Amino acid sequence: MNCCDLIPHWVRDIAPYQPGKPISELARELGLDEADIVKLASNENPLGPSPRALAAAQDALHDMALYPDGAGFALKARLAAKFGIAAKQIVLGNGSNDVLDMVARAFLAPGDSAVFSQHAFAVYPIATQTVGATGVPVAARAYGHDLNAMRAAIREDTRVVWIANPNNPTGTFLPWADIEAFLAAVPEEVVVVLDEAYGEYLPTDDRADTLAWIERFPNLIISRTFSKAYGLAGLRVGYGIAQPDVIDLLNRVRHPFNVNAPALAAAEAALDDVEFLLRSYALNSAGMAQLVAGLKDMNVETVPSKGNFLLAKVGDAARINQALLQQGVIVRPVANYGLPEFLRVSVGLAGQNARFLEALKTCL
Repeated sequence: MNCCDLIPHWVRDIAPYQPGKPISELARELGLDEADIVKLASNENPLGPSPRALAAAQDALHDMALYPDGAGFALKARLAAKFGIAAKQIVLGNGSNDVLDMVARAFLAPGDSAVFSQHAFAVYPIATQTVGATGVPVAARAYGHDLNAMRAAIREDTRVVWIANPNNPTGTFLPWADIEAFLAAVPEEVVVVLDEAYGEYLPTDDRADTLAWIERFPNLIISRTFSKAYGLAGLRVGYGIAQPDVIDLLNRVRHPFNVNAPALAAAEAALDDVEFLLRSYALNSAGMAQLVAGLKDMNVETVPSKGNFLLAKVGDAARINQALLQQGVIVRPVANYGLPEFLRVSVGLAGQNARFLEALKTCL
């Protein structure tokens, strides 16, 4: 017997998270030029970061010998001012994944359960299982959340419900009125995490002031990120918003200095760059239309998406994915989400989208 034999079975049973293949890895494997590879696998912003964010991060590097502000005072102040909330309602994370992990460590333990949808973000079951709690997956409806079935799945030992809107990896969207009704029906002792990682990509008519719900629903935690529309995926900075007593508990399990100084500076600057956010939204809308039209021309079924990605039903997705890789195009197979016939494709620049569509033609 060794040290690994003694760890809890729920840790040994975790299926590790599978990230999108990096460009450098594909270049090494196939001997390709990195400059000729198109990556549409990780829902990154093809515009890169906001110029203001980039400048702020570079300036922060001069103080890299110093620890960052562990409380993230300046960024929380900017977020509080932007959203009309109190700074004590905000917790910062090393990406929103970090916030999800804090929720699991604060509110779940062996003997507890957490409810999530089939085809939902893989971190929900991973975070649940990491702390020894039991995951309760609920069958999807039209590739998205079935809120009625999720409400019925809540047990006496349920402590957390995970919801993503829009959902990753399917891109499906729930009407906000349905989520509000769900919150009203959930027992107050059950925490509901509303993951809004892709909220900035929603059309204006599909947006809602979900932060206003926090006063009415003290069990609600909203998580958001700077990794997607703000283009800061490489810096890892996200945040959660909830009632102050909930945030206090999350801060008790939060690792010290969990957000680095360049990330704090970049996120603060990115919030002020409204023009960049509008460009990102417009580019995504045009790119989504380009991909949907191109796939329709090839008779490839897609799942309507409100994110910056979409699912394409290509049949033998594993084979198609390998064929695309041979052509230097990286997308995301999602068999691990129970969708073996689909590939998830992130929206890129117009030329990148066209490159993917042309490559796919040769594979089908």
